Amino acid sequence: MDTNVNRRRVLGLGTVAAAGAVLGTKQIAQAAESDPDTAAADASAAARRISQVYARETAKAGGTWSAYVSVADTAGNLIPAVSERADEVVEAYSVNKIAVATAVLDKIDRGLLTLDQRVDVTADIVIKDTDGIFGLDGAYPSSITLGHAMAALLTLSDNTAVRLCGLVVPAAEVNEILRGKGFAHTQVVPVANPNRFFLGKTTPAETHTLLRKLVGGTLLSAKSTEYLLNILRSLSAFTDGVRLDLNSAERLRVATKAGWFNDGRNEAGVMFSADGKPILTYSLFASGRFAGDPAVNKDDYAATHPALRARTKLGKTMFRSVEKLTAATARTYATAPYRASNGG
Repeated sequence: MDTNVNRRRVLGLGTVAAAGAVLGTKQIAQAAESDPDTAAADASAAARRISQVYARETAKAGGTWSAYVSVADTAGNLIPAVSERADEVVEAYSVNKIAVATAVLDKIDRGLLTLDQRVDVTADIVIKDTDGIFGLDGAYPSSITLGHAMAALLTLSDNTAVRLCGLVVPAAEVNEILRGKGFAHTQVVPVANPNRFFLGKTTPAETHTLLRKLVGGTLLSAKSTEYLLNILRSLSAFTDGVRLDLNSAERLRVATKAGWFNDGRNEAGVMFSADGKPILTYSLFASGRFAGDPAVNKDDYAATHPALRARTKLGKTMFRSVEKLTAATARTYATAPYRASNGG
């Protein structure tokens, strides 16, 4: 372990946690291990704590991490907690499904599509990859609404839903819409069929910016913003990483999307204050050789993977650190309480 590298990571790589600080390795380890499950006094204290836990947990997990995490102070200014290779172009995998959804919703905002219009699910469009639900139907063709496809895209991370979105927003148009919104690196990869694409790349900084524009109301219309956030905050959305150790009510305060393939284990999202303010934004991308048996890690996409264990610990620390903070100037996105049902 390189002491200097890990010390820089603990101190936030030159961000708020590092300002003027000169700590010994033992002090850093003691500070990072303390981790009280209590709210931080302010955004700066939250950022320092998050920086320390990020450094500790990613060092344990191994792999190569590219990340950006920020905390909003009471005035809505963003304080960086983590900035590690934030401008590096990385494989986004399914995190870019937020970008795909943004392109679809942009066309809806312009009156070119509607959520209730139907798309056809044909046998040849279904990906039999064991992810999602369309591959389990067993009977084709069928017809669903675009809204149904979007919900499957963002909760179950259904890859067939990517193709269904591609029927209404071809690859070239997805990229054009994203470039128009300022995202030069957050792009899908076209293939021979113009309506299909691989999910492509991004940078942690661009994904962070996309999420901040979303909650800031400058990415999409108010209606589309609420629609997208409600799906990403639902209890049906991804829970094996950042949200794993949170209870149901707490999970509803976290909008998240994960992405995984090959050796990549990624997750990005937004945490909201008790009064519905977007208070913390995270963009976490990891790949490479992780701790433990590489043969086991290769096919492990569950909460047992070292990178997901790190995100789980970091997720709890992030939530506990900011759970009592708020940003007075930020937009409010109220969370609907979960209502369980027994059918009938």
